[in-house]
Amino acid sequence: MAGFTLRTLLASSLAAAQVFDLSELQWTLKNQNGSIVVPGSLPSQAHLDLFEAGVINDPLLGINEFTERWVINDNWTYTADLTPFTKTYESDASGKTLLVFYGIDTMANITFAGYPVAWVNNQFQRYIYDVSDYLSSSAGEDNNLTIALESAWYYGLNVTMRPDAEYFPNTPVVPTSGNFEYPNVRAWIRKTDDDFGWDWGPAFIPSGVYKPAYLVTLSESELRDPVSDATPCPVTSSSILLDETSLDIYKYGQNSSVAPDQSADWIVNITFGIRSIKAFEKPTITLSIPELKLTSEPLNLGPIPANVDENTYLCVNWSIPDNTPERWYPVDLGNPKLYNLTVTLDPSPGQGDGPSAESITQTITTGFRTIQLLQTPYSEEEIASRGITPGDQWHFAINGKAFYSKGTNIIPFDPFYSRIKPEAARWVLESAIKSGQNMPSDAATDGGLYAFYSLCDELGILAWSELIFSDSLSPINEFLLESIEPEVRQNVRRVNRHPSNVQWAGGNEIEGIVMAANTYLANGTHYLDEFVFMFQDYLHDIVLSETNSVPYTDCSTTRGVLSLDPYVLRFANGTPGYIYGNTERYNYNASEAFDLTTYPVSRFVNEFGFHSMPSFYSWEEVLENPEDYAFNSSVVMSRDHHPPPGNLSWPNPNAPQGQYQMTSAVELWLPTLGTSDSNQTFAQWCWSTQLFQSMNTVAEIAWYRRGAGLGENNLGSLVWQLNDIWQGVSWSAIEYSGRWKVLQYGMATVYSPVVINPFWFPGNESLTILATSDRWETVDGTAQLTWYDWSGNAISSMTTPFSIPTLNNSLIYEGIGLDAILPFGYNTKDVWLLMNVTATVENKLVTSESYFTPVSLAYSNLVDPQIAVIASDNYTFTLSAKGGVGAWTWLDHPSGSVGYFLDPATGLPSNGYYLIPGIDRTVQFISSIELATVQSPDPADFVVRSIWNNTHI
Repeated sequence: MAGFTLRTLLASSLAAAQVFDLSELQWTLKNQNGSIVVPGSLPSQAHLDLFEAGVINDPLLGINEFTERWVINDNWTYTADLTPFTKTYESDASGKTLLVFYGIDTMANITFAGYPVAWVNNQFQRYIYDVSDYLSSSAGEDNNLTIALESAWYYGLNVTMRPDAEYFPNTPVVPTSGNFEYPNVRAWIRKTDDDFGWDWGPAFIPSGVYKPAYLVTLSESELRDPVSDATPCPVTSSSILLDETSLDIYKYGQNSSVAPDQSADWIVNITFGIRSIKAFEKPTITLSIPELKLTSEPLNLGPIPANVDENTYLCVNWSIPDNTPERWYPVDLGNPKLYNLTVTLDPSPGQGDGPSAESITQTITTGFRTIQLLQTPYSEEEIASRGITPGDQWHFAINGKAFYSKGTNIIPFDPFYSRIKPEAARWVLESAIKSGQNMPSDAATDGGLYAFYSLCDELGILAWSELIFSDSLSPINEFLLESIEPEVRQNVRRVNRHPSNVQWAGGNEIEGIVMAANTYLANGTHYLDEFVFMFQDYLHDIVLSETNSVPYTDCSTTRGVLSLDPYVLRFANGTPGYIYGNTERYNYNASEAFDLTTYPVSRFVNEFGFHSMPSFYSWEEVLENPEDYAFNSSVVMSRDHHPPPGNLSWPNPNAPQGQYQMTSAVELWLPTLGTSDSNQTFAQWCWSTQLFQSMNTVAEIAWYRRGAGLGENNLGSLVWQLNDIWQGVSWSAIEYSGRWKVLQYGMATVYSPVVINPFWFPGNESLTILATSDRWETVDGTAQLTWYDWSGNAISSMTTPFSIPTLNNSLIYEGIGLDAILPFGYNTKDVWLLMNVTATVENKLVTSESYFTPVSLAYSNLVDPQIAVIASDNYTFTLSAKGGVGAWTWLDHPSGSVGYFLDPATGLPSNGYYLIPGIDRTVQFISSIELATVQSPDPADFVVRSIWNNTHI
């Protein structure tokens, strides 16, 4: 059959329903008044189809975020003729045809053959409708499926005019609604928050059917169709649609307030959301894990009613002895072991040997682990014996063991979810692992990708998940709550199977807002009461009714709890001097960037960072004119949304603040930029902002890791942010194309299992150097400290052994007063200190290094490093300093290439280091074939730079 395909069951069902993929229809897209009509597609979004048709340019190019705002202001309709489906539709008086949408963005009226089907208003829900009655006769001559999308911006303006729409006062002290670009509407719409603008990305407010959609025809007759390998595809038999299969693995007796008994049996809970055209009295479930040679007895599921209008939820439990499966661990702590679990639903067992014709078999990849978020008070014994500051715990434990969470916050991989590529997500997650991370945070919408959690499971990286509420008080309205409940339930059930998921946070950065509202706003207790209803009670109860394996917390940044059962938030109820909850730090006063007294002392720091420019190469992807290539050009500044405008003003009137913060940071801590080549100066400015970002963030990470062995018992630091959503100013470590920034390499050093770091307090001129380990076992090793001058001469050196207990530090050096710290006869501008550690971890040699300069590099007496680069086979480069020390020597790969540099000797990422005369560095460029648009870059196009190039060509 040309032009379309009938698809059948994904998995080995013997008798499958007809499944028609709606992407096979011929779609058109038109605007409200019909003046624009272009070919459409599914899945897609209006911007993408308009771009494909040549109506608009690439939305990410230049200033198109502004010039193409008219797309947001219009309503867009997708229409397709159903004839390809109806011609193949096998009419059956007993049959039912279901219209299945996995994701519609966001407000839409759906009509089928002229009949109204539904109005939808939630981007995060899956929708199913019975359209059987509309197939026999269309309304008039209409034989179309139509999805009429309403402008989310105008919908938001309209809904806020409702008499029951609560007004949230925004004041300078209490910004109750974080307005980034399109103001005052996002709290009323169940749509990705950053679609309306954020300080790290654009505001396109996309609309469309952004995930797959199908027509599923169920029949009482047992049609035998071939099995298809098409994915994703609804799971069916001829008469049953398995809309949901939730898999929750936990320990017997475990729940949100009861810690798992690590020796107890595993409970494998399977919950089905079933729609069936027939009733079945005694269906059974059989579970097996072939690798473990485990198979359950047929488990009674309970009667399945004949009902296609809504899901019937039925579940079974299977008990497995504790020591039978190998446990799943994040890759830095063990093996992320996964198993294939085979699930067979037999609705009519006992009809002969083997499953009946209507049985459905699925294979689910999963793992066995326990994850806890520990929030109870430290005991008096721990306080006395370990020197812990009194207060509550706030950290995670995997399989009963506390560990140090090292990570970053993930944002969507693209403004348009329908075009996100799994290989882009894989590259970002693999890059996170290469830089030593074990926990990316804020996987609120899977980064826009359903495969996100599966990638985390496979790669062995933990995912901190959030529901979609951020930086705004949330209205309590019935029409919102009735949409939120199924959204949350569907997504918790969907994610349950993934061992990588560590928690569900109700929202992000809202608790602090409501605490301020309670203190400073008239009727402040009203806003607090609403928050308690939504985040302490409503969302908490929904989430924990769907999972026993994953904890819930009200907000990603929180003061913690007074009680877990019942769940009661702490807010401001605490004892002065005690430590509660977690925290974040954003300080854009560059003069305090390395002032350790301004860094928080906390159990866990879940957001911190500083913004930077993307590289010159990323700007080449979006800048259209030569005059745009300047640090403060109008186009560059239009792509700096920090601080955000708060409204539709363009260009962002607040961008000069963000630009100044980067400029002042570079000028304070690095040589002031300026060369005779304007493009080099711009490229060097971009790189220098990245270098400062890395220096600042690495210093903070070192401080927080140090806290694991101090009173705060800090067991987590999550940097804001990992990836980019476009080519613009942001806090990211990886650019939109996949190119690593300086910070990504900086994290590869400071997130190494064993590190050495200096802690300098200029107030009393004290320097402490610590070796820090995040290992569960004691680590023994050697530290070496060597003072150099900027010509590369070694002045003095010392070596000392160390032994670091579990999750702790070892003191390497302590000195007070520059006269005692510096080599005799040298001043602060002429010397710097190289610190190295060498240790054995899990029978592997681990090395790490860091640097201490007693004065800002802006004032150091640098010497021309005269860096020479020799290219060899397989993109191997040897770098030599022929003059002085090359401070922060950096190698750039050319435009169109994507990859990273590693040290062939250690296999670890290597870029951005002090290159010392006589100590060459050899690195190899490892390319991402899937992401690179230039597969074989010319080695001559690789560019070397250091901070010497800030002032010299």
